[in-house]
Amino acid sequence: MARTAALGIRIEPVLKEALENAAKADRRTVAAYVEKLIVDDLEAKGFLPKGAAE
Repeated sequence: MARTAALGIRIEPVLKEALENAAKADRRTVAAYVEKLIVDDLEAKGFLPKGAAE
C-alpha cells in the first residue's frame, strides 16, 4: 500500500454533513471523496498531471 500524508482541517458542521452525504452517494469514504475532489481540481488547473495520483 502506498504511503499517505495526513491533512487535518476544520469545517463548519453543515459543510461536514453535506460532505458525508456526497461521499455516501458516491460510495466513498469522506477521505476518499475529498481526495478525489482535490485530485480532479488540481488536474483541471494543471497543477497535477492527469493520472499522476493513481
